[in-house]
Amino acid sequence: MSTDSDAADADAQGDSAGDGDALPGEYDPAAVEPRWQDRWVDEGTYEYDGDADVDPNTVYSIDTPPPTVSGSLHMGHLYAHTLQDFTARYHRMAREHTFFPFGYDDNGIASERLTEQELGIRHQDYTRREFQEKCREVCADYEAEFTEEMQSLAMSIDWTNTYKTIEPRVQRISQLSFVDLYEQGREYRQRAPTIWCPDCETAISQVEQEDKDKHTLFNDIAFDLVETGDGEDEPDEDATFTISTTRPELLPACVSVFVHPDDDENQHLVGGTARVPIFGQEVPIIADERVDMETGSGVVMSCTFGDQTDIEWYQAHDLPLRIAIDESGTMTDLAGDYQGMSTEEAREAIIEDLDDAGALVESRDHDHTVQVHERCETEVEYLVTEQWYVEMLDRTDDYLEAGREMEWYPEKMFTRYQHWIEGLEWDWCISRQRDSGIPIPVWYCEECGETIMAEKEDLPVDPLSDDPPVDSCPACGGSDFRPEEDVFDTWATSSLTPLINAGWDWDAESEAFTMEHPELYQFDLRPQGHDIISFWLFHTVVKCYEHTGEVPFENVMINGHVLDENREKMSSSKGNVVLPEEVMAEYPVDAIRFWSASASVGDDFPYKEGDLEAGERLLQKIWNASRLIDQLTPAPEAVEAPAEEDLAAVDRWILAELDDAVASLTEQFEAYEFSKARNELRSFFWNTFCDDYLEIAKQRLSDGGDPSTEYALVTAHRTFLKLFAPFLPHVTEELWQRLYADGEGSTDPGDELNSVHTTDWPETRGYDADLDAGERAMEVIAALRRYKTDTGLPLNADLDRVRVYGGVAGFENAIAEAMHVDSLETLDEAPDVSTEVTGVDLDYSLVGPEYGSEVGDIDAAIESGEFEEVDGKLQVAGVELDAEMYEIEEARTYSGEGEMIETENAVVIVG
Repeated sequence: MSTDSDAADADAQGDSAGDGDALPGEYDPAAVEPRWQDRWVDEGTYEYDGDADVDPNTVYSIDTPPPTVSGSLHMGHLYAHTLQDFTARYHRMAREHTFFPFGYDDNGIASERLTEQELGIRHQDYTRREFQEKCREVCADYEAEFTEEMQSLAMSIDWTNTYKTIEPRVQRISQLSFVDLYEQGREYRQRAPTIWCPDCETAISQVEQEDKDKHTLFNDIAFDLVETGDGEDEPDEDATFTISTTRPELLPACVSVFVHPDDDENQHLVGGTARVPIFGQEVPIIADERVDMETGSGVVMSCTFGDQTDIEWYQAHDLPLRIAIDESGTMTDLAGDYQGMSTEEAREAIIEDLDDAGALVESRDHDHTVQVHERCETEVEYLVTEQWYVEMLDRTDDYLEAGREMEWYPEKMFTRYQHWIEGLEWDWCISRQRDSGIPIPVWYCEECGETIMAEKEDLPVDPLSDDPPVDSCPACGGSDFRPEEDVFDTWATSSLTPLINAGWDWDAESEAFTMEHPELYQFDLRPQGHDIISFWLFHTVVKCYEHTGEVPFENVMINGHVLDENREKMSSSKGNVVLPEEVMAEYPVDAIRFWSASASVGDDFPYKEGDLEAGERLLQKIWNASRLIDQLTPAPEAVEAPAEEDLAAVDRWILAELDDAVASLTEQFEAYEFSKARNELRSFFWNTFCDDYLEIAKQRLSDGGDPSTEYALVTAHRTFLKLFAPFLPHVTEELWQRLYADGEGSTDPGDELNSVHTTDWPETRGYDADLDAGERAMEVIAALRRYKTDTGLPLNADLDRVRVYGGVAGFENAIAEAMHVDSLETLDEAPDVSTEVTGVDLDYSLVGPEYGSEVGDIDAAIESGEFEEVDGKLQVAGVELDAEMYEIEEARTYSGEGEMIETENAVVIVG
């Protein structure tokens, strides 16, 4: 294959001088891209045109992730959304209808923290309604900016189908979900240990925790032994045992000490009591197999609560409740002199006081992993609070089976879903003690505590401002009601996106749930990042499975992350992001989209500018090739398909190759293999079509029209524009409108837009050709081009005689025409070629360490030709080198008339 990638470019530029061609000499993305972005939105090019009556099999529906309104767009966001857009654009061409909506997740902790940071305020200083209004204002500004950025990146979103998770319609659906699950018995309210964020001052769910490495001190603390458990006499007055802990501030909350049943050394303690240093409470010593004998002394204190194991011990052994830390991470009155301190302050003070009291045996440096809230990276606490939960632990097998019903791309990502479910320890806590969120539609009877649920017909409601649906309590007849002040976890709403987009609602007349757009459900695709499989994907499966009995989508496409130069995930909080506006100032949007297709779906990959530069070169290559084709062919409407027998072999060959490419690319798009599709399409267009076929076509058309070649050129070009359209929407639209739209080539905004993005995806045409012979013919042409270049001949110089061995039957005329060969012969047998060994290439990284000072002798022997290869080993200078240590260098010599050129699959004799 030819590597002269500038041939078509030079021809297009050279032939266009003064010819008044419709296409400018250079492609100008800075002018073209914003013009098409505006026009696509203004004309509603990507609006969903289906309805409830259409055949669901003709609809492709995408359950797009609503980005959290918590900051600016970065290249990681751009990459993820562009992958979704590749899918939407392909299916919009391949099917009749494509639903590609957009939403904003603008309720919850992320939006609250953004508002506090943006305005320099604290939510505690405002009433709920006042703070909510400030959140709406801040989020609205960010959403407008986000929308503008998404449109400038050519996302083919239906902007008429957008939603915000705080809007009334979505509030209604979220509250309907709550009521329905409550009526099914899948929700409950309970006062129990809760995962708590002291910074955000709210309960969080298990999924909102993440690991964080932390440096701290491991403290060995002496506990007084008050009473032994082995029936012996009272212990000595100074009898102690040691407990190791990283959290001495939990000492006032200590309620027991645990020893492993197999710990023979400490077994005498079991059944006895101990006194907690400084604070003085006496606690029982109990045996339990959950003790980690390998950590510290093997004797563990249990506090209410320090971690999940403490909670298990509290429940299993009916331990007392001692709360030493409040909702803000401040020490309570139970901590005595340390009341009012933060946990960090109390930790330092208690360590000092333990040392003064002689109870601190040792403090040593310690690195360990703690659980933090993923929103603020604050270490979580475990507090006893009253919360609403969705019951999940009893149906984990069902949720796992639901995951198996979906197709995963890549397949390996199912394992993450599976591991998350298998590691679940908590039901889903959906209530939050925050201001900005969807209210939980509940009131409570002040007399008996009865739960009063809102009526479905009344939703959405706010219990803080709306009256309950009853005048008296149905349980006790009381008339005083207390409104629920908590709001939903944001994931309790964003997990409903398939139902939101399908228009799920309660029909009071039929007393059943219905969907405004049933043709969309189940959704064809859920695209998302691998980091929120346990957040968004799992919770969506739970919610939709409970409401509909079905999984919400058929396919799951999981994207990886864009990494910085240190291969760390780009994150606004880390300050290592690359902003799209900075990149767009340097490169066309289509080049950025080309970069987005550089990695396989699911893989993390580093941000590099090389693919951006390659994408920019590709845009100009497509433009130049299009100019040349436009110059070589008549108006597209004048090009007709010739009869099959009138197609030249080389034209039939390129059309057959195109059929193969269409079939392969279609299969790759269906499997979300965008990287493979991108690379195959670029290689086929640049190498096979431009460097090989387009040069042949130019020669064939140089002396006038040729219907066969004109048809092949225009057909291939139209097909290429469609194949490139999902990746490069701007340049393909510009060329389509100038050359093919309605045959008029108009880009006037006043004209009706016949967009390339709403045409049909290419189908194979059934052309049959000897593809191998065609490939060998292209190799021969490329070899002859290199021969002319190497010998200083112009490419249009005549060659008297060329002989070819390699099976190019049917393509002799194409070779002769393209390379100006007067006489071309084909050989049945390969010419007589001798092979001569010219040297040996040593791998010194292997030879050097093995033979040291002998390397000089080995080199000298090879230089003088004194070596021999025997049984796959090289015998030289008295040693024997293994096969991996060397490579024999050979030269092939042709002794006949003329000059021989070898390609991978052919031999060419010139002269």
